[in-house]
Amino acid sequence: MDNNYGICHLPLIPIRANASHPSEMISQLIFGQMYTITKWEEKWLKIKVIDDAYEGWIDKNQYQEIDNLLAQKTCTQNHYYTQNIFSEVTNIANTQNMYLPFGAALHNLQNLTFTLGNNNYELINGNAVLPNAKNFMQTVEKTAMLFINAPYLWGGKTHFGIDCSGFSQQVFKLCGIQLPRDAWQQALQGNVVDFLETAKLGDLAFFDNNEGKITHVGILLNKHKIIHASAKVKINSIDNYGILADNNNGYTHKLRIIKRWL
Repeated sequence: MDNNYGICHLPLIPIRANASHPSEMISQLIFGQMYTITKWEEKWLKIKVIDDAYEGWIDKNQYQEIDNLLAQKTCTQNHYYTQNIFSEVTNIANTQNMYLPFGAALHNLQNLTFTLGNNNYELINGNAVLPNAKNFMQTVEKTAMLFINAPYLWGGKTHFGIDCSGFSQQVFKLCGIQLPRDAWQQALQGNVVDFLETAKLGDLAFFDNNEGKITHVGILLNKHKIIHASAKVKINSIDNYGILADNNNGYTHKLRIIKRWL
């Protein structure tokens, strides 16, 4: 194959650990996300997501190619992202409608019309934002709170199912900061905050298991409260030991490190 780029042309595409439908979903592509193809099989493609370098397998039937030159041009553009739980768009050529999740990329958005590859679409219901990290402190809490009560789903990245690192990644993306996909990868970035007492809104708190592996992440609202995805997206109390259970009877997660991006 001459073309080694693809673009997500559906609201969501599951990314799986192995080339099999029964294989676990480890992440999701969201409309407008681009990827490179690293391996071709009969029914499956191994991909590397351009945004965060995450790798996994997608169904070949869900592949949409994009010309190399157009893909490279698109990668350099600033993208608007949908900021509603779902947004309605229509394909201008065939007038078919589609509902996009929060955080879908609308490439080259102008006067409510945008492109995906060689196709033109119109945003007919919903809002889109051009993220700016300069506004991070003004937008991070409001953006995080949009996910309250979203159910936990391993590998998920939307209001209808999201995991802890998908939650932090999606919130930060809409606030102008690109994070890696997994919690342990996110923990490798940012600047260390030495004490919880000096933490502030937008810091990320990371938690480990008994083997010392980072297994959880949440967004600090202040030095006493954290919003995170555990069973659902919710707010809990936090202290120097970790996250307190909903009834404040013991701890659900053990605090390892706090990181700051701005």
